[in-house]
Amino acid sequence: MDFAALMSKEISKAGGSSTPNSTSDTSKPSKKYARRADEEAARVEAYKEEQARLEREREERQSQKRKLEEEEADRRLEREEKKRRLAEESRKKREEEEDKKERERRKRIGLPELPPTPSEGEKDESGKDGEDKEDINEEELTEKLREMEEPVRLFGETHKGRLRRYKKLLERSLETQKMSDGPIPTTLEPVPEVEMKIPDAVPKDSEGRQFLFRQLASYFNMVLFEWELALAKRDVTVKQSLQGRQAYNAMVQSRENMTPLFRKFEKSDIDDSVLEHVVEITNKAQQRRYVDANDAYLRLSIGKAAWPIGVTMVGIHERSAREKLHQGDKQAHILSDESTRKYLQSIKRCLSFAQTRWPPDDQLQIMG
Repeated sequence: MDFAALMSKEISKAGGSSTPNSTSDTSKPSKKYARRADEEAARVEAYKEEQARLEREREERQSQKRKLEEEEADRRLEREEKKRRLAEESRKKREEEEDKKERERRKRIGLPELPPTPSEGEKDESGKDGEDKEDINEEELTEKLREMEEPVRLFGETHKGRLRRYKKLLERSLETQKMSDGPIPTTLEPVPEVEMKIPDAVPKDSEGRQFLFRQLASYFNMVLFEWELALAKRDVTVKQSLQGRQAYNAMVQSRENMTPLFRKFEKSDIDDSVLEHVVEITNKAQQRRYVDANDAYLRLSIGKAAWPIGVTMVGIHERSAREKLHQGDKQAHILSDESTRKYLQSIKRCLSFAQTRWPPDDQLQIMG
């Protein structure tokens, strides 16, 4: 056997034995090395999958939370509706009981019976009918709203809405009168400073008295305003001192105590004897005759009645002129009324400030 045949035989043996291994290796190739781009792509893919999973879980939690909140809101609305319904039923029951008691009381004492109370539907229908009966055309309604300095039309407002708004404004203007600006708000129209001259006597006619009340209210408001302005112009150290705080408190107290006097001016419900003295005090104060104004204040506050001084009864004999103690002026006891006493003292304080704000030409007219 030659060498070539022997080598071919050995090669064929080796090839036959390695054939199955090579077949198994090709079916399952093993990679010893990997590309970095492939690893990065796999990492990115895994990250995206993780984020998508987290997002799904987050959405599920939010949807569950929204569902719980909606259920809680529904339960809360149901509870509120139940409370409102129970309150409405209790109110109706209470009104029915009160109406029943009132009818029994009227029947017991012999008064005529009350008319039957209309139901809610009847009230709504009657209100609608009333609105329809009191209808105003478009041009007239526009003119009236402009006179009241109100917007002619609001956004999306219908004619019925404008009519309803006009009626509410009209009712409000009738209920509340315009209050003037000042230390003491009042419904009396203020007069200019040149017309604040108070007459010597109280007018007899109603128009003159009404104008006099306007003059008095304007004058006292002016004095209180000047008083407050003078206190505000002081230094901070003076304001914070004990005397400064006492002066401010006196001004505030005087402003509060004079409010009943202004209400009497508005209603024209003030006694003529008091009004005459107030007019005299104000007239003398405007003339800067403060001593004379103080004398008028003393006549108003304590009057001319005889006041007991010392011992009035000694032994069995009375002192001379003792019978005159109770026969004096009725104004001697005007300070027994608390409200009157307070606004009279406030007038005296205004008088004391006025002589410092508008000092007199004659030094003898300065009060002590």
